Formats: sequence, structure tokens, C-alpha cells
Amino acid sequence: MDDDQRWMEEALLEARRAWDLGEVPVGAVVVRDGSIVGRGCNRRESDLDPLAHAELIAIRRAATELRGWRLIGCTMYVTLEPCAMCAGALVNSRVDRLVYGASDPKAGYCGSLGDVVGDQRLNHRLEVRRGVLEAACGQVLKDFFADLRSLRSVL
Repeated sequence: MDDDQRWMEEALLEARRAWDLGEVPVGAVVVRDGSIVGRGCNRRESDLDPLAHAELIAIRRAATELRGWRLIGCTMYVTLEPCAMCAGALVNSRVDRLVYGASDPKAGYCGSLGDVVGDQRLNHRLEVRRGVLEAACGQVLKDFFADLRSLRSVL
């Protein structure tokens, strides 16, 4: 298992935490120098906050841990391709690298619908690796929504 897979496993743990909260299971970790400096899982429903995406929570925690908003030297691992908002936050926080699992053809802005993190017009761009543990990252989402549909059919 390479380092990217190792850290994506940690992001998957965060996704499972989100599921336990009844949230869409997306998890993220920020890694610098071989250590996790920020973790997050979706908390929009729990916090009643439309901005409580896994990536933003992990970025905030990393900035607090590192005592600065510039996350230079950091890599974000996230189970689902970031949306436009989260992609913009990755650019603005100066994260060096993004590794994600499952692509998001309906909302992803790191290659699917657009490419905020690679836009040459912006003052910062990220290196991106796509599809790390893609099957596992996609499966947790499929299982969550299947459970949700079966719950709704019972009610």
C-alpha cells in the first residue's frame, strides 16, 4: 500500500464517522510531513451549516494546528471529488496537492464539471491525483444512499 492509499484509508474512516452521524459519508484529512494535521467529515445536517463540508472542516483544523492559513507542504485526501466551494478553499489555503477517491460528475470541480484547482488564471494550482481507492470511496456512498432509500420505503 502506498502512502496515498494509507492516508485515503484515514479519509474513509472520517467518511464512516459522517455516516454514523447520518451525514453523507465524505471524509477528508490533511497531511503534512507524514502526519495528519487536520481531519473532517461532512457535518451539514448536524451543524445546520451549509459550509460544513469535510474538506472545509479539515482545512480549518489544519490551519489551527499549523498556526497559519497557508497550508504549504500539505496534501488533502478526500473520499469524493471536491465541489467548487471546497476546490476554491484548497486554492485559497495554498494546499500543494489533492488526492481524491471517487469522481463526482454532478458537483465535482477538480476535473469533472470544471477544474478550479488547475485553473491557470488563479494564483495557485494544485497537483491532483484521482481515483485512489476509488471503488471503496464510491461504495460507501452507494451503500449510504441505498440504506437511505430502503429506510424511506419502509416509512
